[in-house]
Amino acid sequence: MTDHLVEVTQLRKEFGGLVATNDIDFTVERGSIVSLIGPNGAGKTTFFNQLTGVYQPTSGSILFDGVEVVGMPPHAITALGIGRTFQNIRLFAQMTALENVLVGMHSCLHGGILGSIFRTPKVRREEAAAREKARELLVYSGLPKRHEEQAGSLPYGDQRRLEVARALATDPKLLLLDEPTAGMNPQETATFIAFVRRVRDEKQLTVLLIEHDMKVVMGVSERCTVLEYGEKIAEGTPAVIQSNERVIEAYLGKGAVG
Repeated sequence: MTDHLVEVTQLRKEFGGLVATNDIDFTVERGSIVSLIGPNGAGKTTFFNQLTGVYQPTSGSILFDGVEVVGMPPHAITALGIGRTFQNIRLFAQMTALENVLVGMHSCLHGGILGSIFRTPKVRREEAAAREKARELLVYSGLPKRHEEQAGSLPYGDQRRLEVARALATDPKLLLLDEPTAGMNPQETATFIAFVRRVRDEKQLTVLLIEHDMKVVMGVSERCTVLEYGEKIAEGTPAVIQSNERVIEAYLGKGAVG
């Protein structure tokens, strides 16, 4: 066992002549909250997509909990313990909040096709346990009275919470959050970030997030990695990153410090 839950080595992704991630080395310590930041087009979501198997790297290695995941399909990587939310919310809008969380549990259920067809006692018990766990996750995520509401009708902040509840339903070791506070007002943002800290502490997860709100990054992160044009240009504590001249030039802007 190592202190690093994620170990990425020389990760490269090319789309034709475009290099989206350029030989990136990157680690995430167990139990940490790490932010991945950078300007639009820096390669952050492409990096997430490689971690989760949506994109296969052109070259490089991704070890998750000691297992090489390059070449694995997304469902297999999810089963290993990586849950994620998306930059653009991807809920099943016409399904209820409870049903969305149950979808997240799919990889954890073991009833099988025949059991599901014939509704065996084992399958019925598993389904009842899954529904109870889904309700518990909705309550935990701050949605105690939203179980039967359609996901698409929920307020924006609640939709973000529902995405996290669905990700938690996969029993992750690593939670990937892609711009989780985008579109939130300051109060919603503060509440959500407190929720992320609580999830990490109480469920003993590791959190990796992409975020543009620098107040969020500086307030919640223990370490930051900065990408620009697919390359890692800086890494360190939020205080170190905030005072890094190259980061200021590339992303934060001249008025960010002082």
